Amino acid sequence: MATAHKPNPIPNILTGIRLAAGVVMFLLLAGATSGWPFISTMLSPDDQFAMYRIGFWIFVIAASTDWIDGYLARKWHAETRWGAILDPIADKILVTGAILGVLTSGSVQQIIIPCGLILFREFAVSALRETMAGRITLPVTLAAKWKTTLQMVALGCQLFARNWDGFGLPFDYLPHFQLFSDVLIWLAAIATIWTGYQYFAAAKKQMQDL
Repeated sequence: MATAHKPNPIPNILTGIRLAAGVVMFLLLAGATSGWPFISTMLSPDDQFAMYRIGFWIFVIAASTDWIDGYLARKWHAETRWGAILDPIADKILVTGAILGVLTSGSVQQIIIPCGLILFREFAVSALRETMAGRITLPVTLAAKWKTTLQMVALGCQLFARNWDGFGLPFDYLPHFQLFSDVLIWLAAIATIWTGYQYFAAAKKQMQDL
């Protein structure tokens, strides 16, 4: 009797690690910006800089697995329904954790609006998928994948700029890099809103065809 082929679990494991990394990253960033009651008051500035750097590198490594796990799943024909569910959840947790980490660092008035727009869109699309589950299908589009990549690059730059002195870099270049990071986060917000509109338009069309 032929046995059923079990898909390679590594892509799903990487997705699960990315999901957990998003939570750990946020806790480190929150602790680095005095977000832990009682504990944060006992941390020295060096401790806080170190925690922020660790949070930044966790974000970078976790964000890179977003491409790796999808590539491996396709290469090994290991796509699973569970992986398809976990992947966007892990992305949203990572992006949301990074945004909250950036906002807790202070002095971010210029990016409050794009960060808020990104969060609103992500929650709205998640609610749309949950509400319409089983009635319509909303596959992830190529534009949405590029949107996620742009979000992560922009947020990585924002996190890097917030810990500029922690990396021992000269402050002469910080205003230029901060401007570059701010432009990226606005572009990410525009792409996020646009892809959100595409999802809602697709959902409306499918509902009309039912």
